[in-house]
Amino acid sequence: MEFFHKVPHIRFMAQRYLCYGLSVVVVVGSLAALFIHGLNLAVDFTGGVVIEAAYSDTADLDKTRSALQGAGFNDSQVQNFGSSKDVLVRLPPLASGEPATAVTQKIEAALKTVDAGVQLRRTEVVGPQVGRELVVKGVTAMGITVLLILIYIAFRFRWKFGVGAVLATLHDPFVVVGVFAITGMPFDLTVLAAVLAVLGYSINETVVVFDRVRELFPVMRKAAPIEVFDRAINETLSRTVITKVATLIVVVALYAFGGAALRGFGLALIVGILAVTYSSMYVASGIALDLGSTHRDLMPQERRTAVDDLP
Repeated sequence: MEFFHKVPHIRFMAQRYLCYGLSVVVVVGSLAALFIHGLNLAVDFTGGVVIEAAYSDTADLDKTRSALQGAGFNDSQVQNFGSSKDVLVRLPPLASGEPATAVTQKIEAALKTVDAGVQLRRTEVVGPQVGRELVVKGVTAMGITVLLILIYIAFRFRWKFGVGAVLATLHDPFVVVGVFAITGMPFDLTVLAAVLAVLGYSINETVVVFDRVRELFPVMRKAAPIEVFDRAINETLSRTVITKVATLIVVVALYAFGGAALRGFGLALIVGILAVTYSSMYVASGIALDLGSTHRDLMPQERRTAVDDLP
């Protein structure tokens, strides 16, 4: 199946320097947001209690906070999610020996002083020790994933292509994490899973483009390398459009209709898919081109025979 009736002739590489600047701004902005705001780590990592409540009418957040403080929950965080009637309550980890059911009942009683028709839709309790373990395991999983991808790249490509693939692979997670740091959306285990998926998705897209570059270099030896890279991206563009649109339909549906539990996961994949598409075209390919990649980089080393050995 082809999206375009014929191969387009878009000069992608002519815009690579502008895209380099855009990538630098986005990555630096993401790092700045991480240092300034940090990530809004969900209860999965911090430990504590998360309760989703649905009010019968527009929720009054100030009254809700006052009611919780009156019930003894001074460090509670209250915010809307989904709609003005939906409220998310986050509490620090429970004191040792305090049963979760008793805390839930106290919170429900406090919320009913604000709205008698309030309903608790979800209650999640994670201990502080479990939260710390999940942080360690999450960071370890991401580190192992990046290491394995770098090992794969080292064996799969020559170094000029490998550098572009590595930078593109590291570029995309920064974009996703930066969006969560800027927006303040909860960063939970499902979002971490999406970030790991984006890492694999990124290297897959880069491999597709680089494989086409490898196929075209031997048949376009007289062409300039920039023409080969442009041709490779244009020939894979139809596949890129079809796969990205089909995937985005699914993840946008997850974001819009999956509820609060899947909203972060959907957003991370939406941002990741767009970042991967961009980086495989401009970051990975552009850097490989600017490092001087030619058809000779993909040819086997010539074996020279000494003159004295000739008959």
